[in-house]
Amino acid sequence: MTFETAVAVRYGDIDSYGHVNNATYGTYLEEARIDYLTEVIDAETDVLAAEGAGTGIVIASLEIEFERPLRDVRTVDIELSIQRLGTTSFPVEYAIRDGGDTVATAETTVVTYDREAGEPCPIPEDWREAIREFEGI
Repeated sequence: MTFETAVAVRYGDIDSYGHVNNATYGTYLEEARIDYLTEVIDAETDVLAAEGAGTGIVIASLEIEFERPLRDVRTVDIELSIQRLGTTSFPVEYAIRDGGDTVATAETTVVTYDREAGEPCPIPEDWREAIREFEGI
């Protein structure tokens, strides 16, 4: 893993069992993914804009493997990396950590799409270059 960010655990993330609810992990991954894209490809306006022209992203798949519950924490550390790029999509691998301990691993498939056309489009070349440089791929 090559990129790390901290995500706050909110009061509402804790369920009746006293641990972070499994559905909340997807939100943590989303926050980490946005941090990565904002920092690495500097595409906050393009990726996060709700309307207009340009390239957006959608998630085609999400897989999470839970190893142990998260209890009594204020933040979780999420490491993520992109090790390959397709034509219109790329997998993002994650490790969710409490201190140094891995509590879950995950993978999402991100698809780039043309917001005006509403359909997949090739990953922009500047994104490819930035990810390749950052990841060393």
